[in-house]
Amino acid sequence: MFRKTELVRPERALRGHDSYPFPVPDTHFVTGRPIKPPFPDGYQRAVFGLGCFWGAEEVFWQHPGVWTTAVGYTGGYTPHPDYEQVCTGLTGHTEAVLVVFDPAVTSSADMLATFFEVHDPTQGMRQGNDVGTQYRSGIYYVDETQRAVAELAVAAFGARLAELGYGTITTEVVPLGEFYYAEGYHQQYLAKNPDGYRCHATTGLTFPREALATSS
Repeated sequence: MFRKTELVRPERALRGHDSYPFPVPDTHFVTGRPIKPPFPDGYQRAVFGLGCFWGAEEVFWQHPGVWTTAVGYTGGYTPHPDYEQVCTGLTGHTEAVLVVFDPAVTSSADMLATFFEVHDPTQGMRQGNDVGTQYRSGIYYVDETQRAVAELAVAAFGARLAELGYGTITTEVVPLGEFYYAEGYHQQYLAKNPDGYRCHATTGLTFPREALATSS
């Protein structure tokens, strides 16, 4: 019997769709800026998985220096999945947030610090009451510079967790594959539904920013 806390094998993943089976909005509900490329020259992308993407996206669109955000699915096998498919656990995807930011105002290191502070990266295939592989903690890097900073951040926060008696960090650090945009109603969900569900199963710890002081 398949369990939603076990990553599906590629050969068992759902087939998905040949293209998006639903319309994807072009602009951000809050900022009015594009949520799809091309993005402004010199801006950087970061993609994170940290539980339910509604609350996660809200944190990042409010972050200084962030130009736009979007939610979607990544890290799995099924092409162009829909939400119902992702919820089965049979796509391998996680709920993810795309963050586009201005490196003149903020940095990859600051994005990572925020990422670790607003969820609990020790919970494995869940966040709080949300259980399944689609809620796992993940950093999906776009280049080797991001990979190096992400691995340094995992080591730094992992050491802090261990020092204070928390569990082992479970955040995966893997290359970004295809980022599939989620349905329109998920995009900036909490701006449209201010009383909607937020899951922030944090450790309550502050990320040791000094560990990344020389990183960009």
